[in-house]
Amino acid sequence: MEDTYIKRALEPVLEHASTEFPVVILTGPRQSGKTTLMLHLFANRYRYVSLELPDIRASASADPRSFIKMYPPPVIFDEIQYVPDLLPFIKERVETQQEMCGQYLLTSSQNLLVMEKISESFAGLAALFSLLPLSWRETAGESQVALPLELKKTARSRSLSHLDLWEGFLRGGYPELAVHKEHDVTLWHADYIQTYLEKDIRTLRQVGDLTLFKNFLRALAARSAQPLNLTSLGRKLGIAVATVKAWLSLLEATFQVIILHPYLTSVSKRLVKMPKIYFTDVGNLCYLVGLREPEHAAFGPMGSAIMETAVLSEIVKMFANHGVKPRVYFWRTSAGTEVDFVMETGTELISVEVKTSVKPRPAMTSGIEAFREALGNQATSGYIIHTGKDRFTFGSDVIALPFAELSLSTIYSRIRPS
Repeated sequence: MEDTYIKRALEPVLEHASTEFPVVILTGPRQSGKTTLMLHLFANRYRYVSLELPDIRASASADPRSFIKMYPPPVIFDEIQYVPDLLPFIKERVETQQEMCGQYLLTSSQNLLVMEKISESFAGLAALFSLLPLSWRETAGESQVALPLELKKTARSRSLSHLDLWEGFLRGGYPELAVHKEHDVTLWHADYIQTYLEKDIRTLRQVGDLTLFKNFLRALAARSAQPLNLTSLGRKLGIAVATVKAWLSLLEATFQVIILHPYLTSVSKRLVKMPKIYFTDVGNLCYLVGLREPEHAAFGPMGSAIMETAVLSEIVKMFANHGVKPRVYFWRTSAGTEVDFVMETGTELISVEVKTSVKPRPAMTSGIEAFREALGNQATSGYIIHTGKDRFTFGSDVIALPFAELSLSTIYSRIRPS
């Protein structure tokens, strides 16, 4: 299947990390391409062991020390979350040869148990990265930029029709749907959600009623891009607030949702402090709210939430694909003035407004201007991301940018490794 492989922007980051650290850990949602990427880069030099297979998992769980001896480095352990008890023995092995880099490559489809173990014992020994679904740049085959600074500011992506754009949102970013265009998008996402419930949710928590959990997913999807009121959500579903919090933690740990927090400063007054909820994959969002046709997605009541989700997903991927922890927030005053997304890049704050309009108007810059007035010199460039095809400017340093050019913009070039 090498002829169908889609290059990932994270490739050079992973390769470099394997020459700097004894352990490299790649996390991300199921089916985001973690196994494919690891095998593409390292299969000719590393032994591969899948811990998802029941017999292999049983062997590793029964006697972790002997299992580690049976599979000496260099080795790839796929889906390490199934046997987290291996991690202390990997650490023990690594500590005897700390100077040897790239000993163990680990993947995981959830961040909870693995991160608990890593934070306890792998400080300085492991590099941790996230592989999210494909960005639009990767889908278009334009993933390879050696360094952010090398990006040409005049680069332009291929123009997308309005129909192509919204069909892309319905499809989402999972590699299988990008490779197999013939797949039924609705059936694929239905199967994805069911597999997620059966494998990931049952593994992490004893969720007795999967039907209720699926209703919880749908209720969250209907609230996408809105302030997250846990009490209201629990009341609607007839579940306790503590259960809502626990289930949200599950979704975040398995990379299904992004909880976006407000940008607050030490002098923040009269700002909304309630977080917002977004789905990591815009295709999953469209499926969960029952959208099947691009016209309904574009012009229905969820249009703005879908567009915001798509933009946030691209921004988060920009950070993740350079091995950088995303620093993205929103800003909203109690009076209702807001900026959809605020990106923190070093000492700069970049404001991003999202509009479903194909032709943004000057009045749409009001949130960005208010944010600049409130934050002063920290707030630099402002962007309005829209569904049209033209790039143009409003006043002083506010750029109206087509969604298709988002990852080719100067936003991309200003992300710096932390």
